[in-house]
Amino acid sequence: MQPICRLLVANRSEIAIRIFRAGHELGIGTVAVYAHEDRYALHRFKADEAYEIGAPGEPIKSYLDVEALVGLAVEQSIDAIHPGYGFLSESPALARACAKAGIIFVGPSVRLLEQLGDKVAARALGKRAGVPVLPGSERPLADAAEAKRVAKRLGYPVLLKAAKGGGGRGMRVVERAADVPSRFEEAQRESMAAFGSPDLFLERYIARPRHIEVQLLGDQHGHLVHLYERDCSVQRRHQKVVEIAPSLLPRAAREEVCTHALALGRAAGFDNAGTVEFLLDSDTGDCFFIEVNPRIQVEHTVTEAVTGVDIVKAQILAAQGIALDDDRIGLPSQQAVSVRGHAIQCRVTTEVPENSFIPDYGKITHYRSPGGMGVRLDAGTAFSGAVVTPHYDSLLVKVVTSGQRFPDAARRMERCLQEFRVRGVKTNLPFLINLVLHPTFLEGACTTHFIDETPELLEFSAPRDRATKLCTYLAEVAINGHPLVPERPADVRRKPVPLPPHHGQQPIPDGTRDRLRRMGAERFCGWIRRQRPLLVTDTTFRDAHQSLLATRIRTYDMLAVADLYARRASTLFSLEMWGGATFDSAMRFLKESPWDRLTTLRERIPNILFQMLLRGANGVGYGTYPDNVVRAFVAESASAGIDVFRIFDALNYLPNMKAAMDAVRRTDALCEAAICYTGDILDPDRTKYSLDYYVGLAKKLEKMGAHLLAIKDMAGLCKPYAAERLVKALRQETDLPIHFHTHDSAGVQAAAVLKATEAGLDIADAASGPLSGMTSQPIMDGIVEALRFTKRDTGLDGEALQQIAEYWEAARDFYQPFEAGMRAASADVYRHEMPGGQTTNLRQQAASLGLASRWHEICRAYEDANRLLGDVIKVTPSSKAIGDLALYLVTNNLSADAILTSERELAFPDSVVELVAGGLGQPHGGFPPKVRQRILRGQKPKRGRPGAGLPAADLKAVRATLSDELGRPASRRDVLSHLMFPKVFAEFSAHEDRYSDVSVLPTPSFLYGLEPGEETVVEIERGKTLLIRLVAIGEPNDDGVRTIFFELNGQPRHVTVQDRQLTASAPAHVQADPADPKQLAAAMPGLVTLVAVKPGDRVSRGEKLLSLEAMKMETSIYAERDGEVAEVLVHPGTQVVAGDLVIRLA
Repeated sequence: MQPICRLLVANRSEIAIRIFRAGHELGIGTVAVYAHEDRYALHRFKADEAYEIGAPGEPIKSYLDVEALVGLAVEQSIDAIHPGYGFLSESPALARACAKAGIIFVGPSVRLLEQLGDKVAARALGKRAGVPVLPGSERPLADAAEAKRVAKRLGYPVLLKAAKGGGGRGMRVVERAADVPSRFEEAQRESMAAFGSPDLFLERYIARPRHIEVQLLGDQHGHLVHLYERDCSVQRRHQKVVEIAPSLLPRAAREEVCTHALALGRAAGFDNAGTVEFLLDSDTGDCFFIEVNPRIQVEHTVTEAVTGVDIVKAQILAAQGIALDDDRIGLPSQQAVSVRGHAIQCRVTTEVPENSFIPDYGKITHYRSPGGMGVRLDAGTAFSGAVVTPHYDSLLVKVVTSGQRFPDAARRMERCLQEFRVRGVKTNLPFLINLVLHPTFLEGACTTHFIDETPELLEFSAPRDRATKLCTYLAEVAINGHPLVPERPADVRRKPVPLPPHHGQQPIPDGTRDRLRRMGAERFCGWIRRQRPLLVTDTTFRDAHQSLLATRIRTYDMLAVADLYARRASTLFSLEMWGGATFDSAMRFLKESPWDRLTTLRERIPNILFQMLLRGANGVGYGTYPDNVVRAFVAESASAGIDVFRIFDALNYLPNMKAAMDAVRRTDALCEAAICYTGDILDPDRTKYSLDYYVGLAKKLEKMGAHLLAIKDMAGLCKPYAAERLVKALRQETDLPIHFHTHDSAGVQAAAVLKATEAGLDIADAASGPLSGMTSQPIMDGIVEALRFTKRDTGLDGEALQQIAEYWEAARDFYQPFEAGMRAASADVYRHEMPGGQTTNLRQQAASLGLASRWHEICRAYEDANRLLGDVIKVTPSSKAIGDLALYLVTNNLSADAILTSERELAFPDSVVELVAGGLGQPHGGFPPKVRQRILRGQKPKRGRPGAGLPAADLKAVRATLSDELGRPASRRDVLSHLMFPKVFAEFSAHEDRYSDVSVLPTPSFLYGLEPGEETVVEIERGKTLLIRLVAIGEPNDDGVRTIFFELNGQPRHVTVQDRQLTASAPAHVQADPADPKQLAAAMPGLVTLVAVKPGDRVSRGEKLLSLEAMKMETSIYAERDGEVAEVLVHPGTQVVAGDLVIRLA
């Protein structure tokens, strides 16, 4: 016996670590080698000693250098070399060099390696041992021509295989003679790269094979046992993906392969560990010997799990001359080997299954592995911060699970795969999860074509990776700021708002929504008319903050107070919380789904009516949409939780409201039709919008099917006595409940509500104190107290309203940058008649154009623009056109009168042209003819209802197209959002893909990011909370990229962000334009290994242009058309990423 004291492992990654562990347990010193490109690999640090081998730029060759390996072993007084698997594991040259240097080679003898490592020689041995062998070539093929001759004799299809290797490398299926040359070249190059040998051979190809292999273990004393078989049929590209032990074959078939394996092993005189591999024809049941792997296998782990035999230890002991019956190995006979239970091994790789399994590489930003009973992990460089390079195999970790029954092991495997968290690189984990749950796999009936024939294995959702995406967003804001906040305020609230207790364990009391559901719309409206108390709608959730803060309040802050509303303010008539500008702004500015806002608030406030603002034919957009889009939007909104649809038209053009009103009537919701108020019914000189005008509209709306009637006073022009007169007239002329909405721009509209209440008003809109007044609604708290102890007492709980007000007061501090700068109400509104919400937004527009100091000029220009257009109803979107025209006048230093007299060719804003052309409908009294002629410049105006001529949208076709664009099935809500705001929805979807759902972030974090050392708590879903702390911000590299360091739930995590304030100094990759067929792109990330053309070469369709290699997988780029090469942008050795431009054709 020759003892081993120091053992060198001539390999890398997980198999090297596996051998180090066995060596340590045997009391043997361990030595690692590593290539320059592997200098950070984990195996280097798992050994007692480690030495760099080879030269930089030779990541594979370094591990294939026999002379260097043996020289190092001699120099460091090493007793033995273990080759692992792959690389030199089947190399007689290494074994021979070891013997010459007096070093033990842990593996079979040189004779056996020469006989069995050569697949052709092994086939001959199998025939002599009486083992059935697949028909094939009897010696290595000289060239492609010989391969053609042999293939013709065998009959196509045939299989080209590397003679001196395994692991699926150097293998190609050849279907026809024309493919032989290219397949031969590919297999030979891959064999040379992986095994250092170009030798190939051919064998017959079985259509539906199962790959069964038997583990052998022998010693130098003539003892030989098998450790039963493994089923390795689940393969891709001839490489094993999942292995199970024992196989689920019938007992007779299992015994047959084990018997054949022993016969071959004895005939060869096998003296260490190795594997005999067979193909089992699923159609005939015939079994054929294909090769012997005289080395440890990747999948030895499953055999160890079911037999309890440490194969690697046994290898090392046997190499020292220790017999199998020695207690240290403990296998005196075949009867000593038994199988208990079942085991499965999955190979987790850094590959992209949905993209033809191309390898992925980069830094692992986070790694979390599973564990528990019956779980084994054999990993290489798998840890947070590890770098996966393109130089080596894509294997990340081998997962082995075991159980008493095969289904137990499979369920345990699925659980383990679900527990993994790998970020920074893509993996095949979703694919593996689908695989181990597939019925064919669970039946043990897979053939080697299972993956190719089962496309549903690739049907999975991509990992959401929400934590990393949210960290990336926070890093982006920390470095580059938020687009909404160009300058981060020095002093802004960052602490959450405390909430009073609200008895969360008690049932939520019934509210108006419960009553509507019980009574139905008609009876419910009768109940409203009979009520003595004034009913109140709270607008704080929408129009109040739209009017004061440009619609910037986030769902996050609404949800925080939702329970307080549901439990303490259940007697409110409704919450006006959706529609109007909310829909656009939620996606455009807040990067959150308006639909999610609606549904989540509905869950939290199930008892109070939800009310939305619907712009008739304009939906929630700014243009006119086909009727079927409006109908679909109404139906979806009602199903999502809207109870009251306040429907209006921006010009009081009733035909535009009909489709929406009819759609609401088809639901269980309430149809509240609105008349938009402007002018002054008290002024005898303003007769265009008289009392009779409004009463006439109300009567028509009642006939059109309205359940309720709203007075929509957008600018706060309906003065207290006008409100009294208008409500009184409407009560006399209609039977509809009346709902009054106004803005407090002049500061007197609480009085308007009170006077309207005296006249019989049923419902009033108001806002919580801290978000009321000025351009918002009158103060709710004040109105409630003004009516307390009167016959119209609202009955609302004053203490609850105060608690709500205290919440909104604190929450408003989060939104300091969006304050409009108004300090007080102003009666100037009676001159310019600008809607409250538009006032805030127009101020921000003016500031962005550098016109903030000219605000009063803009107000005068707004007044003039309205007069110029004939005094129209001003509400979105008509008010937007007036505002655009006002900004146009001020920016160009024009007066309204100059528009008619100027000889300049004026390019009016599109919104103005659309309005005057009749794109929004027809205004009362029409547009002044001269103005219309000047603005339209010969364009023929539209007559009648704009939507009447629009073809119906093909919702199914839109959904299909949108699904392709999104890369996922588009929902009905996606389709409606896209139809209303195609560009905004596309940008929102892209933002969500990149950063996940940012609506879960606390508002200070969302708007202002984190400061170093600051921690935020993020609940990404019920019961799942992230603790994110910003640790540090790194210095920029040459590309202007910074690394931002976080702690995520106490674990380190980092992301990289481009600092847009810096200019990158390093050249960037040029990406090919996929729409240009002359630009050829790299199909995967990798290293260019071959460039077959140069500029000026003529190429034919199908001609190979270049080859790429990534993790020893090769791919080639072929010409897709005849042409001439104009430019080659790469050369052998160039590192490319997927999509890089590599060749340009002329």
